[in-house]
Amino acid sequence: MSDADAIEPTEERVRDFGWALEMLKGGAQVRRAGWNGKGMWLCLMPAMVIPAGTVNARTKPFVPPGQDITCGAYIVMWTAQGVWQPGWLASQADMLAEDWEIALPEPVTP
Repeated sequence: MSDADAIEPTEERVRDFGWALEMLKGGAQVRRAGWNGKGMWLCLMPAMVIPAGTVNARTKPFVPPGQDITCGAYIVMWTAQGVWQPGWLASQADMLAEDWEIALPEPVTP
């Protein structure tokens, strides 16, 4: 199977939540056709380690001095309001939907 086959849905394959998770794990951005917010999409942020001493000022008060931060993978939503929202959770409707698709997000403007 080529990389293109992994990303492009086929007519035989239902584009359910399982399909969407596979696409996220493969690096694609996904969305539901049924979402009413324009420009909304999801992506998977991989796990990472932030070395001690490189923690930003916002996080520093909550981390013991000299400790690395291990951050697990998580799903992020780009919202209709143009907000990067970490920790997106699927609703029951999202998990049962069969209208998932690859998202080609519009360019983000600051």
